[in-house]
Amino acid sequence: MDDPRDISSRPGGGGPHSHDRLPDLRVAYGLGSLDEVDLAPTWLEQFERWLDEAFASEMQEPNAMVLATASADGVPRARTVLLRGVDVRGLRFHTNYESRKGRDLTANPRAAAVFLWRPQQRQVQVEGEVRRLGADESDAYFASRPRGARIGAHASPQSRAIASRAELERLAVEHERRFAGEEVPRPEHWGGYVLAPDRVEFWQGRPDRLHDRLSYRRADAGAWVVERLAP
Repeated sequence: MDDPRDISSRPGGGGPHSHDRLPDLRVAYGLGSLDEVDLAPTWLEQFERWLDEAFASEMQEPNAMVLATASADGVPRARTVLLRGVDVRGLRFHTNYESRKGRDLTANPRAAAVFLWRPQQRQVQVEGEVRRLGADESDAYFASRPRGARIGAHASPQSRAIASRAELERLAVEHERRFAGEEVPRPEHWGGYVLAPDRVEFWQGRPDRLHDRLSYRRADAGAWVVERLAP
């Protein structure tokens, strides 16, 4: 009988592939724990505590979050964006309003975000409604971006099909010439959003996959309820 691990005889086979290792990949979780008595009074305080610890670990881009949206007909989509601020209102990020995620949020203004902080064996999930930030906040953040990124916001028809890389670079040069010697204003199709949570889950890896999962959930009356979830 053929060895099932031998893929040389499989269609398209010819040698080992990294994906053959997937069933055997294991990580031992045991760096920490999360107990109700240690939880901060609010989701925001707990999030800021963990975010500070992620920054202290010097991991690359601890503000990276996977943002999931859905189209008007329920087609799910996800991508990584960067968190640019957090306060009592929620999580702030910026993008092109006419991008695919922007169109999704216009049709279906709810989203979910996931942060994975591997050095601490932690994950945070945030779910809630999304609304656009005001023009003043969007303007202020846009003005803080590097000039090249501001030019790119004008040049890129985000999520739309383009003919080639050369076409994108041509558009960037065209807009650089357009704004030569002056500040680059925020385009009307670009700005900020805030994801206002109604549920925030904090996940801490534990041995034997008996992970700690504690969730802040907004109840109907507006109060927050803390629940422990089975891993």
